[in-house]
Amino acid sequence: MSSGTEVNPSAVFTRRHDLDWLRIIAFGLLIFYHIGMFFNTEGWHAKSLNANDAMEPFMWLSSPWRLPLLFFVSGVAIRFLSDKLGSARFAADRSWRLFPVILFGMYVIVAPQTYVELRTAGEIEAGFAAFYQRYAGEWGGPWPVHTPTWNHLWYVVYLFVYSLFLAPLVPLLRVLADSRPLQAFGRILARNPLTSLGLLLLPLVPLMAIRFSLVPSFPTTHDLVGDWANHAQSLTMVLLGYFMAKNEGVWRAVDKLFPIVAAVTLSSLAFLLWCYLDWDNVATNETLLWIARIDRVVFTWSIILTLIGLARRFLNTDGPVRRYLTEAVFPYYILHQTITVAAGYWLNGLGLGVWTEFFILVMITFGGCALGYEIIKRIPILRPVMGLKWKRDAPKARVQAA
Repeated sequence: MSSGTEVNPSAVFTRRHDLDWLRIIAFGLLIFYHIGMFFNTEGWHAKSLNANDAMEPFMWLSSPWRLPLLFFVSGVAIRFLSDKLGSARFAADRSWRLFPVILFGMYVIVAPQTYVELRTAGEIEAGFAAFYQRYAGEWGGPWPVHTPTWNHLWYVVYLFVYSLFLAPLVPLLRVLADSRPLQAFGRILARNPLTSLGLLLLPLVPLMAIRFSLVPSFPTTHDLVGDWANHAQSLTMVLLGYFMAKNEGVWRAVDKLFPIVAAVTLSSLAFLLWCYLDWDNVATNETLLWIARIDRVVFTWSIILTLIGLARRFLNTDGPVRRYLTEAVFPYYILHQTITVAAGYWLNGLGLGVWTEFFILVMITFGGCALGYEIIKRIPILRPVMGLKWKRDAPKARVQAA
């Protein structure tokens, strides 16, 4: 077994454009989801006066898989990057790339969200300066909301922790992933559509176990400590991405499985949508409720496999749009929720109709992200705290995803 500082001498660093696009799409959907949170009836940092439940069933359909997909793609990235750098340099790279984002995000980016939330709840008086002094200066804060906080940046926090946890295990994980039994298993999965079903069914075993053993006792909190069900699922997706990353047989199995898994995804989606649209009745029917719970787990993994299959067929291409978005999407993600919350809070006082308000909020959110990214990437001191490399790449250099 190689030491933690050695790189994999057989490492191949081929850019996966299909996974770049999936990452971009997942982050883009997350931005729209958070805009939707301003308009639905669930608790959030700011709420529209036009809030209603019309879009909630469709939002619920995206909830099972958006973040698991991002953690899966992150697992693939961890495999390639740790092979390139070795354990020690990988841990250092993740620390330099992610910890400044977390620190700056908590103390600068997220603070306005908490201000809006507390102002809306009547917990504080107007005046951001007085609020921020206590937000930044008192750990825990004097309010119902713990401050400082990371809010939507919990994904970055968890990815940072998982990376440091996995770093010393990289040599062992690499040996296991490249072992003859696992490589042979990949080739078996790729033989035909029937054997490829194993790629759909086997990961459902840990995902089902997590759902029915941990989820009832550990509801999702995003607070890092005690969020065990969320950790179990997220880390499972990271490891699935890691072990699939360089197993060519598995990727061929994804291709062979596509027609079957797409049909499973569509049927699962249709059933869940029916349940969500008639949830009051479904919630009182124990049999339907259990079927819906099981189907939600199946849907989580099947739609990820379906999206991967689609991306391999139609999105495995390069171009200026992909290169721009691959770098820009992480700063967009860091900025978007603060822009949405602050702009939504301001829009509430204008007396707009729901569709006008929605359209304006979408324009402000994406426009603010685009403008913010263009400013940030030109200011060296802001680049590392917003998820970009410390130095800009040369014009022809490839961009490394965060």
